[in-house]
Amino acid sequence: MNANQHVLIIGFVWPEPNSSAAGGRMVQLISIFAAQGFDVAFASPAMDSDYMVDLESLGVVKKSISLNCSSFDVFVKELNPAIVLFDRFMMEEQFGWRVAENCPDALRLLDTEDLHCLRLARQKAFKENRSFSTDDLLVEDVAKREIASILRCDVSLMIAEYEMELLQSVFKIDSNLLYYLPLLLEPIEDSTIQNLPSFEERNNFVFIGNFLHEPNWNAVEYLKETIWPLIRKQIPEAVLQIYGAYPSQKVLQLHQPKQGFHIMGRADDAQEVVKNARVVLAPLRFGAGIKGKLLEAMQCGTPSVTTTIGAESMCGDLPWNGFVTDDAQVFAEKAVELYQEKTLWLKAQKKGFEIIEKRYLKSLFEDDFMEHILKVQTNLKPHRLQNFIGTLLQHHTLTSTKYMSRWIEEKNK
Repeated sequence: MNANQHVLIIGFVWPEPNSSAAGGRMVQLISIFAAQGFDVAFASPAMDSDYMVDLESLGVVKKSISLNCSSFDVFVKELNPAIVLFDRFMMEEQFGWRVAENCPDALRLLDTEDLHCLRLARQKAFKENRSFSTDDLLVEDVAKREIASILRCDVSLMIAEYEMELLQSVFKIDSNLLYYLPLLLEPIEDSTIQNLPSFEERNNFVFIGNFLHEPNWNAVEYLKETIWPLIRKQIPEAVLQIYGAYPSQKVLQLHQPKQGFHIMGRADDAQEVVKNARVVLAPLRFGAGIKGKLLEAMQCGTPSVTTTIGAESMCGDLPWNGFVTDDAQVFAEKAVELYQEKTLWLKAQKKGFEIIEKRYLKSLFEDDFMEHILKVQTNLKPHRLQNFIGTLLQHHTLTSTKYMSRWIEEKNK
């Protein structure tokens, strides 16, 4: 259908589907474009990593690119992509003007992953020991950069409904520039459900999350200092296993087997770990987007206890697969109940399967997404004319960023 039309993805990092939900999402997007017959190229200024996905095996051309270097201009002109997808706004800042200059007719997509400005503003409010308000976003420097990036792009892919609403109500972004595309999953077969470990076969509590992500580290600290002692009081023999990629020294120092608190490091197979745990704990106190770890828990039939931030935008009007609370005492009590009461646990498990089936199946979104993208691509001129602020920002960015970048390039010579 789109033979020899290229999609160029410019990645902040090379995708690591086993290290983070962002890596998994990138692989999903690649597969959707490939299934539509596009040739996909993935370029990134990042260093290779031991855990990156083998792009060539997915039929994707891999290209290393440099920041502030006109070699990218030559590459992108030659490739002449029909669609360029920026992975996070930082990549649009760096390369968006080069794409606009060399391939003006390419559709520019931004995959936000989560709203960085929302995560940072919440984190700041949390550190300052006060409630977050949407006004915090308006003074956040990152918001100015991120919103400008969204406005310069033709369509931004949003992973959470709450963030779509926020962009429209707080920043007055036109809904034509936004498209809701959550994490996408395959349906869970009945046979898979029947083969999952039973309530009796599972043990331990588990937390899983990439430690390069500040909300995860904060949640582990909170578990260690506040929540875990409350759980241990009720189940003295309980064990909590903390898994996550890239644990730092400060994370490793929390390892205290005598208290049943185990820092396990990177999980070779996250699904295997979550499947054999009885309850997932995710006391996230700030953050944004939707949480891959909680979706994975639902896939594995593992109930979870989380906070309102953890569950945000995830289950719509459906009941959570476990409990949602921001009170440490209640959090511990609910975790213990789920751990000990089989009937409650089985009900929670079922709710998780329902959330996936009604809100995250790839089949619910895939066709509509491609249809939408191709429609905007076909009507690109009128679509851009309606986004005057975006054109204006593109004009000024092109001028300022372009000369800054050229200056850096000269300097580097």
